[in-house]
Amino acid sequence: MYIGIDLGSTNIKAAIYDGDFNLIDRQSRPVVYIRENGFVEFDAQTYCADLVELLRSMVKANNITEIRQMAFTGQAESLVAVGKNGKPLMNAISWMDERSVEECKQLSERFSPQVCEAVTGQMAVLPTWPATKILWLRSNRKEIYENADTYMLLKDYVVYYLTGKKLSDMSIATFSFYFDIYNKCYWQDMLEAIGISESQLPQLCEPCTVAGKLLPALQEELGLTGETQVNVGTLDHFAGMIGTGNIAPGGITLSTGTVMAMATMCATPAPKSCGCAMHYGFLPDTYVMLPVAESGGVSLEWFRRNCMAVDYDEMNRQLQEREPNELLFLPYLVGTNAPEFDADANGVFWGLRQEHDAVDMAGAVMEGVSFVLRKNCDYIAEKGVQLTSIIATGGGAKSPVWCQMQADITGLKVYIPKEKEAACLGAAMICGVSDGRFADYPQATAACVKMQKHYTPNPTPHLQRKFRRFCALYQVALEINSIE
Repeated sequence: MYIGIDLGSTNIKAAIYDGDFNLIDRQSRPVVYIRENGFVEFDAQTYCADLVELLRSMVKANNITEIRQMAFTGQAESLVAVGKNGKPLMNAISWMDERSVEECKQLSERFSPQVCEAVTGQMAVLPTWPATKILWLRSNRKEIYENADTYMLLKDYVVYYLTGKKLSDMSIATFSFYFDIYNKCYWQDMLEAIGISESQLPQLCEPCTVAGKLLPALQEELGLTGETQVNVGTLDHFAGMIGTGNIAPGGITLSTGTVMAMATMCATPAPKSCGCAMHYGFLPDTYVMLPVAESGGVSLEWFRRNCMAVDYDEMNRQLQEREPNELLFLPYLVGTNAPEFDADANGVFWGLRQEHDAVDMAGAVMEGVSFVLRKNCDYIAEKGVQLTSIIATGGGAKSPVWCQMQADITGLKVYIPKEKEAACLGAAMICGVSDGRFADYPQATAACVKMQKHYTPNPTPHLQRKFRRFCALYQVALEINSIE
């Protein structure tokens, strides 16, 4: 038996698979947040206790007595300050917390975007990054800052809670903003800037490696015999790549939820300072491009909530009956991320006429998000990755209209995996490879990953023209925004 665990922001999810990777059980527990004064925190010990209780109930319900290995994936940036006694000194600070805006300004004055990208693979100092939160603690919570023995990211702390080992896998350390992804070490200049030493951080390790055995007391609490190995696993997007079979350059694992994220393996050697978010990969000495568009599914949800009194199924049914039109939408409701990185960009409908209705506008929103996908695919291709296919996950993958649109606009086949919880499956596959059940990830993919359907691209001159107009409209919008 293997367990894949997704340490999510909304829910903790766990899935148990047998040796042939048949799903035995899958359950989840919600994460409880403390939101006060604009801060977003949660109790890390309660988070771990909820995880253990989730595993205990699943093991008991399925009469399981032995688990060979469990592996983790999930959120990256949430910060836990741990004291000398091994317990958190305060609530964990969620990645969603934005208390460190002023600290971002301080670090931006000290480190240029070019330097940040060349070291961390990231192009901006954001309040998301744990480095900025530690600097905030130095200024605002001196008692915590002065007594912090170890700063861990959430997954690091969970592994420590279960094994007693302080480790940070490098695919997660990427999101600390104090990790040098190319030299595979902590960034000393950043540590100096935020005032901590390397001794206050977990030892770095390769992703997907075994940290150690589950502590005997927890083994007993879960009702397990034998020994259970705990694997550090990797980032949630990367486990999703494994769980969808995207393990070599050429494929994109596309997650269209509130945010649209695109994960693709880089060609070797990885291009440095390429203008696209770069991360240390789930395999040793590999790198993953991970462009993100915050105006992803949120654009369609915004439009449906405010302008259409129908659910998504009805919206898709009506869209399937519509003929092509010239209506365009720039989906930049919260600015742009990759590939432009323009925080001041706005959403725009262009080409509206009296014959258009809300269904036409919904279709334009879907097309607009798909055009952003196309721009990122083109940008990735310019950086040396020859793209061959898209594997769609998340809420957007449920829409046949949107998936066909994505295929037509990008010119790439869009595949829909059979397994919806790709991150949990990917984490369990990490166990299978680590445990020797599979020789490598290609063998694991062949055995575990199945596609449910695919969409073949049908690019038309009409869509090609609309894409060119979409790009031109964005440039005009930039000029309008520059007018004083």
